[in-house]
Amino acid sequence: MGFLDAVWHLLNFVAPALGLGLLSASFAKLCWRQALQGVPWRRLAAWSCGGAGLALVAGLLLSGRDGRMLTYLAMTVASAAALLWAGWGPGRRG
Repeated sequence: MGFLDAVWHLLNFVAPALGLGLLSASFAKLCWRQALQGVPWRRLAAWSCGGAGLALVAGLLLSGRDGRMLTYLAMTVASAAALLWAGWGPGRRG
């Protein structure tokens, strides 16, 4: 595998986590406009993408393969938990 192939492989691996994180932060800001008024979208997106990315890597390490449905479930739960932390919990202040 060449360098360019490795880069594409890595980008395709992290794309679901980035997509889920960006979309969930956008929808959270849209649905809870008043409650999340003081929290920047970039902060929500960073926390959400980070949580989904950690779940994606954990799913790969635990199952040995990426793309498992349990991994995608874990990504969704981790993204929601990160949004909860950054939007309403102690992560909102810091």
